[in-house]
Amino acid sequence: MALITIDNASMGYDGKTVLSNLSLNIYEKDYVCIVGENGSGKTTLMKCLLGLIQPIKGVISFGDGLKQSEIGYLPQQTLIQKDFPASVSEVVISGCLNKKHTMFYSKQQKETAARNMELTGVYKLRKKCFRELSGGQRQRVMLARSLCATQKLLILDEPVTGLDPMATADMYTLIKNLNSKGITIIMVSHDVNSAVSNASKILHLSRNNYFYGTAHQYLHSDLGKKFILSDCPCDDCRHRAKAGAHNV
Repeated sequence: MALITIDNASMGYDGKTVLSNLSLNIYEKDYVCIVGENGSGKTTLMKCLLGLIQPIKGVISFGDGLKQSEIGYLPQQTLIQKDFPASVSEVVISGCLNKKHTMFYSKQQKETAARNMELTGVYKLRKKCFRELSGGQRQRVMLARSLCATQKLLILDEPVTGLDPMATADMYTLIKNLNSKGITIIMVSHDVNSAVSNASKILHLSRNNYFYGTAHQYLHSDLGKKFILSDCPCDDCRHRAKAGAHNV
């Protein structure tokens, strides 16, 4: 059974359709990267998956007991996030808020926060002020926070934006490790070359159509070849796109 089923769904705002007739299944342990041009519907799809807006038509359903309130979400970095006047541990455990039924966090929630800080490599920073951290450290903390909301599915919106190359590589490695531990990943990215290197499946949204399949199939598709060539004009990427071959 699919973890998420999208059946002939059209999505948009105020009756205006942004994304039309999308149908696909996402299964447990999938690592799906959503790519495409600006305005193609990536953010709209994310909001529908999170339950912030409803499809104009069609159905989005969840399997394996997954509830929308149990989806971990990592938004893009903002200036407000960078200035959180709280400790790392306070930021991380706040991800349990939707499971909190009293004024206090439970022992289990504190253990969950500690486990997720260990998992993302920020446990040693737990007493530091969030605003004092580097960009890469802050994103790891926010990833630990999003993990406190879920055991099944993470939705990541451009998680490496603003990070230096080393922090970017570390973040991609961490996300892949989380996926290997059984967390399903849905990630919006403009970095199509890293997407095909890391993800198991690619969803490419376009104003006129879409592609959904494995990273290998995407590299062989006309849409994939065209987008990779336009996204990165270096000789290496041109060669890979023309050859339709990649180490995936």
